[in-house]
Amino acid sequence: MKARDFDEALTIAKSTAYKLTGGVFSRKPSHLERAKREFRVGDLYLNRGITGALVGRQPFGGFGLSGVGSQAGGREYLLQFVEPRVCSENTLRRGFAPGMDEIDTARQGP
Repeated sequence: MKARDFDEALTIAKSTAYKLTGGVFSRKPSHLERAKREFRVGDLYLNRGITGALVGRQPFGGFGLSGVGSQAGGREYLLQFVEPRVCSENTLRRGFAPGMDEIDTARQGP
């Protein structure tokens, strides 16, 4: 495919259904920054070849029909198997006694 300018090239690249890997070559830093913001692919390579992801260093995952999120190879992969949760407790409430569990356990016996 040929593009008239960077805008058209980025539009073409973003229109594909598969988004595993993408690459941008440009001498203009503003083009590279724009690609970082707008070109949603699993692995984005700037001013270099688009092959050679390092297992264990790069998560190597995709978007669109290339899958969702990280694939095996990085610690981000494990985060797909957990559910983040937050549990908050007001420990300043009246009657809070941190040592109470030990007292209750001693009263109940083994």
